[in-house]
Amino acid sequence: MTSTSSESPGWHTIADVERDTGLSKDTLRVWERRYGFPMPARDALGERQYDGQQLIRLRHIRRLIDAGHRPGRVVALTLEELVALNTQTQAERIQPEARHLEGASPPGVSLNGAAMERWMQMLRRQDAHGLRQALAQAVMERGLARMVIECVAPMNVQVGQAWLEGRLAVYEEHLYTEIVQSVMRQALGQMAQAHAPKPPRILLTTLPGEVHGLGLLMAECFMVLEGCHTIPLGVQTPLPDIVAATATSGADIVALGFTAAQNPREVRAALEQLRERLPPHVELWAGGQCPVLYKPQRGRLPGAPPVFWPMGRLEDIQDGVARWRALGTTEALA
Repeated sequence: MTSTSSESPGWHTIADVERDTGLSKDTLRVWERRYGFPMPARDALGERQYDGQQLIRLRHIRRLIDAGHRPGRVVALTLEELVALNTQTQAERIQPEARHLEGASPPGVSLNGAAMERWMQMLRRQDAHGLRQALAQAVMERGLARMVIECVAPMNVQVGQAWLEGRLAVYEEHLYTEIVQSVMRQALGQMAQAHAPKPPRILLTTLPGEVHGLGLLMAECFMVLEGCHTIPLGVQTPLPDIVAATATSGADIVALGFTAAQNPREVRAALEQLRERLPPHVELWAGGQCPVLYKPQRGRLPGAPPVFWPMGRLEDIQDGVARWRALGTTEALA
């Protein structure tokens, strides 16, 4: 068997595949028996070995399962069928957001294909200086909000897809994330020096198991642009620590970020537990690509506030801040 992965021309152990995809060893063994895939080779000691092609298929399968597809429906699909289904699923998820952006932004402002390819070439050459300069230039030309929506968001999709298909190595994806974060943090620092923050005070973090913080930083950019006081805790903060930090900091809102890789049931359970532990006046916001965030929240009494406020688009942050401030003004006048 021959690997097509740019990052891994050789073979992968079952532990390697587990770390890369988040699929447990037991799951991989069960699928092997039940569906006939994956089909690992064996080394001299009889240990399972997976080639790059199988790794790419498993990445697609994991993404489809996270989007709500059943293993029995997708595990046996060919790579071409998986790619097509993933493309369709992704299009269905982002279609409402795309319509919103078309109405909110002038046409043709997003990073065009030629510019995106130049940035991707810089990334493949590990030209950190050049990519950082390009991003900084985009901030100067477009402003921070437009740079995030029109440049970073589409590049995130491009980088993620390239990694998924094996055209980009893990270390290249990490390099991209570090560069984007450094540019956005520099812009945030400059804004903080120019304007004193005001309420609400928003604590930002992710739950244990969610190691990706780029989306959280993108959200923080929009919060700062609205003049909010942000309290970033980084990623993977345990629930008790979130509760303690909320009390200590006097946060008005706890904002959590989730990627599609998070288990939907665990996400909802964690949000419900956190809602029970936080004071009633502290709002809970949840955003990201985990589809379960945008399903109806059942079991709430009529008129009761939601367990959490879903933030499906960065622009929803503006609406959420405006709603929170209007509510505070109304209560002060009452």
